[in-house]
Amino acid sequence: MKTATIESGSNEVEKPRSGLVRDLMELVKARLTLLVLLTTAVGFYLGGEGPTNWTLLVQAVLGTAAAAAGAAALNQWWEYRLDALMHRTQSRPIPGGRMRPMEALVIGNTLSILGVTYLAFVCNALSAALAAITIIVYIFAYTPLKLVSTFNTVLGAVPGALPPMIGWAAARGTLNAGAWMLFAILFFWQLPHFFAIAWMYRDDYARAGFRMISSDDRTGERSASQSVFFCMILLIIAGLPAYLGITTVFYLIAELILGALFVAAAMRFLKTRSRSDARRLFLTSIIYLPLLLGALVLSKA
Repeated sequence: MKTATIESGSNEVEKPRSGLVRDLMELVKARLTLLVLLTTAVGFYLGGEGPTNWTLLVQAVLGTAAAAAGAAALNQWWEYRLDALMHRTQSRPIPGGRMRPMEALVIGNTLSILGVTYLAFVCNALSAALAAITIIVYIFAYTPLKLVSTFNTVLGAVPGALPPMIGWAAARGTLNAGAWMLFAILFFWQLPHFFAIAWMYRDDYARAGFRMISSDDRTGERSASQSVFFCMILLIIAGLPAYLGITTVFYLIAELILGALFVAAAMRFLKTRSRSDARRLFLTSIIYLPLLLGALVLSKA
């Protein structure tokens, strides 16, 4: 990685660049990877039969986290020229000049291969295959589609919804209705979450040429109405664990309360179509998901 230089007359003295760990965390999108850790662990816990194998749970989470971190690094390598055009991303390690593109490429490939291989040998082939699909869809479908079609947000929600299925597959070795239910919850949660982000940073995305739902939505009506629609679908979908007998009635009560608050935040955004209420919807989505996942874990039948 790049080093800083101090010029003294005709001599240059190199010194290691500070903040290496911080840059690596930003390259692999540490906060997003943390969400992957959480959803994978929940999928494993809910999918397991009998006493939880905590060692295997940790191994499944580590493998999935490595794959997710690798995909994030590859995404930043692919888009670093576009990231340089947006205010919110121009300080990332590559466009900020603190990391060479080749370094990010090597890190991304290494972590991706390591994560998939680790899952294959330590867990099972199904969990490894799902991790590989996550990387492939995220890098080779979602990333290039961002410059072509607004459908990218829907497609991008697929790899974002796969980690709990990876956890489920690692615990059980197969997928059933419960695994697909978790996929659906994560899938529909992401849509209002990303619609709020896209509208808040619509000018930034336009500068980079990304095709988002907010691209020609100057009033915010389309972004807000779509957010309300998918929050309502999520309110229904998220109740399925209780219907399938995976959780107790406690979960259904918690889900209805959380879902109603999420819908209310989306409806407020629709009413005002202000940046502050788009941000409120975004923050509500951030609060909603861990609380919902916590309710799932605490009320497992």
